[in-house]
Amino acid sequence: MPLGAVYEVSQQWTLGPELCDMWTSSDVLCCTASILHLVAIAVDRFWAVTDIDYIHHRNPSRIGCMILIVWTVACLVSVAPLLGWKDSGWHDRVNNESMCMVSQDVGYQIFATMSSFYVPLLVILFLYWRIFQTARKRIRRRNVGMKTAAAAAAMSAGMGAGVMCRPPPTVSETTAFTTVSSTNTSPEKTSATNGLAPDPPTMDGLSGVSPQPAHQHNHAKRKAKAAAADSKRERKAAKTLAIITGAFVICWLPFFIMALMMPLCPTEYCDFNKYMVSFFLWLGYFNSTLNPIISTLNPIIYTIFSPEFRQAFKRLLCGKKYNRGRHHVRYMQ
Repeated sequence: MPLGAVYEVSQQWTLGPELCDMWTSSDVLCCTASILHLVAIAVDRFWAVTDIDYIHHRNPSRIGCMILIVWTVACLVSVAPLLGWKDSGWHDRVNNESMCMVSQDVGYQIFATMSSFYVPLLVILFLYWRIFQTARKRIRRRNVGMKTAAAAAAMSAGMGAGVMCRPPPTVSETTAFTTVSSTNTSPEKTSATNGLAPDPPTMDGLSGVSPQPAHQHNHAKRKAKAAAADSKRERKAAKTLAIITGAFVICWLPFFIMALMMPLCPTEYCDFNKYMVSFFLWLGYFNSTLNPIISTLNPIIYTIFSPEFRQAFKRLLCGKKYNRGRHHVRYMQ
């Protein structure tokens, strides 16, 4: 980027063909490696979502192998012009026209653009689509299970309410009960003859029924809240993936369309404005700038918008006072 800035300001290349070769090759190397690292991240996320046991196989050797593959492919793409894969007018363009451009050979441009952008773009789109599909199926399957459990809890609560709301016994049932009680000595009657007050009637039959439906009802409400939270997470994940993929496409697609058209379309038919070429190039550079910006802003964003992060920071900053306040609020509820 420093040599690119000098070239943009001076509007001519005065540093010689050797340094031009080095600059264009390092530019292709870094841009290709940056894009291929996005592919590696997408592959890692795909394995993490679709393979439950992947976390046990995710060791430094495996990650190091992925990084090695990324830099190997990037080196192959960038070193090809140094080995002679240049267009016939490259030297004349650098020495006489003071223009430093990567090799405009049609075969090389097709190979470079396909390896650096078009194939990685298709892989990223496919993997993120599969990740989103897998996450959505998993959340919907969980929601179906929650709805089934909630329905069972509601049926159980209805049965419990039926027991609680049974009509009072009829006169004949009361007479029969009294007759049986008079012929048998009950614990209440024995206690009364011993001078003790009879024990109040227990509600064992009802107490075994009424608390259970209430507990199940609360459990069903909690599951419904969890389902709503899962749905919110699904939307947030879809939005995040859309932002990541959209930023990548918006930043790099114009440059690689232009890079493929320049050697294919003759100058007399396609006149590419130099300011447009520079803008598309630096727009691609800006994609790499977005990553540290997002990483820097993530703690602030999470702290503002995530309740879990807010509570964690309050515990860290306030310590025991925050815990005592939470216990007090819970006790008051």
